[in-house]
Amino acid sequence: MKCIKGASIILPREIVTGKALVYDEKIIGLVAEKEIPDSAEVIDATGCFVAPGLVDVHIHGYLNEDASDGVAEGIRKMAEGVMKNGVTTFLPTTMTVSMAEIEQALDTVRALQEESKSWRGAYLAGVNAEGPFINESKKGAQAAEHIKAPDADWILKNQDIIKLCTIAPEVEGGYEAIEKITKNSNVRVSVGHTDATFEEAMQAFACGATQVTHLFNAQTGLHHRKPGVVGAALSADVYTELIADTFHVNKGLFPLIAKCKGDKLVLITDCTRAGGMPDGEYSLGGQKTFVKGIQCLLEDGTIAGSVLRLNDAVKNFRAYTDLPLYEIVNAASLNPANAIGLGETKGSIEAGKDADLIITDMNFDIKKTIMQGEIRYEA
Repeated sequence: MKCIKGASIILPREIVTGKALVYDEKIIGLVAEKEIPDSAEVIDATGCFVAPGLVDVHIHGYLNEDASDGVAEGIRKMAEGVMKNGVTTFLPTTMTVSMAEIEQALDTVRALQEESKSWRGAYLAGVNAEGPFINESKKGAQAAEHIKAPDADWILKNQDIIKLCTIAPEVEGGYEAIEKITKNSNVRVSVGHTDATFEEAMQAFACGATQVTHLFNAQTGLHHRKPGVVGAALSADVYTELIADTFHVNKGLFPLIAKCKGDKLVLITDCTRAGGMPDGEYSLGGQKTFVKGIQCLLEDGTIAGSVLRLNDAVKNFRAYTDLPLYEIVNAASLNPANAIGLGETKGSIEAGKDADLIITDMNFDIKKTIMQGEIRYEA
């Protein structure tokens, strides 16, 4: 038995002090500090937060590695890297490259998934397939030559490893694909890289789509007579991703988005291989990208993912909203876990869930990352 004492413990609906968190591989619960068993292995986290491990459902790369490369060592390096940012569960995210490359990436994650339960990195919950089933007019930094018509059968064939996929519903066969996928599997469908109208997006939700990919980016915007995908995302009861780096979406909108979305807000990084690396030239889906500060751009100025760390997304939301910290942490842990069907075991400090935990300082910088009750990273 192990326990953490002295910390402010971030629960789904409150922050608790004066208690100790008791766990082994699973979370056992909270006890008064004077009731800590003598036999327990104790971590003194006085002056720190204890929070659930973060869950990143949309991340392409990190430390000069990319999920679409389909290289096992690269995935391992990503997993170890993001753990230092407090991420204990993630979906390596593919993009619109050739089907052969996407299938190689799926096979690589598939082969590593069991190993990832015990390695010194974040757990591979599956793959997020962002593309190739998108609208060319809203392709963003995705490669037009690899865009395909939605193929539900291909998704269903790979439903063992694909947890989430993006589809532009308005393209030919889009609605039918969404309905077939969601009726015949547990794969979640996200509306994204889309030129859909408000009405078309709402129809996609009626067909079974439960999420929107990176709100405001690569989708029809909000206008008072044409509310677009943004209007649909803000008004419908669907999970909605947000890249909270203050570049993709103006920080002044953070409070409004949070108020509209509540427990359906999902903070993501959409991080590329340039994450954790110095400014300079990198690549994304075979295209050159240029990184300066928080900006990742193609040669033509198109935004090309981010270099955001998920704990920094929490910091940004904390700085630019008046939300309680537990709600912000939920948006980076419990909400994304629920969005991909893992909320019963991941995403919050509750008895019976996996002991995937982080200890942070008061600025939310990571001091320790714990997975399945074992310290896997220590600053």
